[in-house]
Amino acid sequence: MQTIQDKIGHFPRQLEDESIYILREVAAQFERPALLFSGGKDSITLVRLAQKAFFPGKIPFPLVHIDTGHNFPETIEFRDWLAKETGAKLIVRYVQDSINQGKATEESGKYASRNVLQTVTLLDTIEEFKFDACIGGARRDEEKARAKERIFSVRDDFGQWDAKRQRPELFDMLNGRIAVGENVRVFPISNWTELDVWNYIKEEKMEIPSIYYSHQRQVIERDGMLWADSEYLNKEADEIPFEATVRFRTVGDMTCTAAVASDATDIDVIIEEILSAEISERGARIDDKRSEAAMEKRKQQGYF
Repeated sequence: MQTIQDKIGHFPRQLEDESIYILREVAAQFERPALLFSGGKDSITLVRLAQKAFFPGKIPFPLVHIDTGHNFPETIEFRDWLAKETGAKLIVRYVQDSINQGKATEESGKYASRNVLQTVTLLDTIEEFKFDACIGGARRDEEKARAKERIFSVRDDFGQWDAKRQRPELFDMLNGRIAVGENVRVFPISNWTELDVWNYIKEEKMEIPSIYYSHQRQVIERDGMLWADSEYLNKEADEIPFEATVRFRTVGDMTCTAAVASDATDIDVIIEEILSAEISERGARIDDKRSEAAMEKRKQQGYF
């Protein structure tokens, strides 16, 4: 019987081989690919895989970040550092610009978030640069809508995904053929689990944003979860900030991502926490709690 210690740092390298194969297929089959980069652990993993796939050359496609303006400062700092460190071209487009242009409308109320508004900016960015393949870090184990998607997932000329209009993927045959106006979302780590990602980060000794590790932070308690206090959170009178020792299990917009109480200051302890956790990885994401099919609806509209 495997113990927790047996599961720490044991990454199945066949998954890395598969992901590198997928990235090379993207480079071979598409003319204008891009890597969607959020600054979270999954997209950081994609960057490492892309470095390996095309070594000794540089990553042959840009990193694209759709910045809500409400991101964690630590994530933005890390994004800029990683782009400089790897020499990758970084393209940033801002949700605020979509709001200013009247294409997106700021939400109001206690649970207002810009997370959903990213779809408008993302689709405009795909159109602006004529990207025909957008590589993302989604995994099947994260959420049920993500479990439905193929590794090469076709979007129509409106950027929309249709769960009933997916191509079979037999063995390792990836079909990147698309019509004019269509594009493909590509998920090279779709078959990985959260534990695989953390074991890979450990084995590869990868740098990650500091918010993944335990730290002191001003938070408020809302709906049984701890939210990072910020000017972007619409607080009620009884939501008084206090200091707590927390870390983040997933990184999204500050208005949709809650922290977890944790003393994990290194990866081994993080992995132990994951193995014993009673809530899912995205259990602290309010954007997934808006409805039973929240993620699938966002994907139908063109979300990541």
